[in-house]
Amino acid sequence: MYGNILPTDIALAAPNTDPVKLAEFDARIARGEKIEPGDWMPDEYRKQLIRMISQHAHSEVVGMLPEGAWITRAPNLRQKLVLLAKVQDEGGHGQYLYHAAETLGATREEMVEDLLTGKAKYASVFNYPTLTWADIGMIGWLVDGAAIKNQTMLAHCSYGPYSRAMVRICAEESFHNKQGKEMVYRYALGTPKQKAMAQDALNRWWWPTLMMFGPHDADSPNTPQLVRWGIKTKSNDELRQEFVDETAPELHAVGLAVPDPELCYDEAAGHWKFGEINWDEFWRVVKGDGPCNKERLATRRKAHDDGRWVREALAAYAARSS
Repeated sequence: MYGNILPTDIALAAPNTDPVKLAEFDARIARGEKIEPGDWMPDEYRKQLIRMISQHAHSEVVGMLPEGAWITRAPNLRQKLVLLAKVQDEGGHGQYLYHAAETLGATREEMVEDLLTGKAKYASVFNYPTLTWADIGMIGWLVDGAAIKNQTMLAHCSYGPYSRAMVRICAEESFHNKQGKEMVYRYALGTPKQKAMAQDALNRWWWPTLMMFGPHDADSPNTPQLVRWGIKTKSNDELRQEFVDETAPELHAVGLAVPDPELCYDEAAGHWKFGEINWDEFWRVVKGDGPCNKERLATRRKAHDDGRWVREALAAYAARSS
């Protein structure tokens, strides 16, 4: 996907304060050109991309855990196969993204270490528990739907490897989103017990999903620079509003109530107005004090330790072959 460029081949020598190169770089961004791994780029552009892409990769890998917990408890074989395929897809997305970050000079070992030590962040939404089978459908509808909003934007970002990785990821996430909607539709239009289960899942996942888009633009110090460089083409608040505008009427159409007493349609603005997010909760979860933060990292650390023998065997084979 990314050619044969190695991290050691990346053009790091030129100073990022060179006004001529900076002007050329800005002009390329303005023309909508893709920046490739061997191209000159400002150090801060590289740094921001590594931060974003690695956090995105971590989110895909950690995001396997809430749903993976239900593989052995799926209600039938078809649903089990669907969930297995989805969790496998998420692992693949993490691989695409780690590869994309490696083209910027980051190493897999460094990125994984940052995750396991808690230095690197991942999407806060994956620190909430999956309490019922309906949660699996609601994650597909809400969480994957929110992810698609963000990832569709990133498919147009200025860094080529990240942009191209998003093309396949978006296609698979769209499929996951449709699966989730199908599940929730069936429960919402099913028995009273099934509808109650779907409503309960919506009540618990609505607000964490809105938090996924990140803080308000005014409170997001990185957004102006990311937009200027074409890494992001829309702001957090724009994407969040698009999601609410699309999702709220669809939920109402199947008889589910969005757990927000302030939610209403503004005819003049042409948008759905919604209440304020609990930002104290958002930052508390981001900083490691969510319902499942410790559980998620402990699970990842155990998986990493259990796989140590594979890494050691590969290293020994590589040393023997060299």
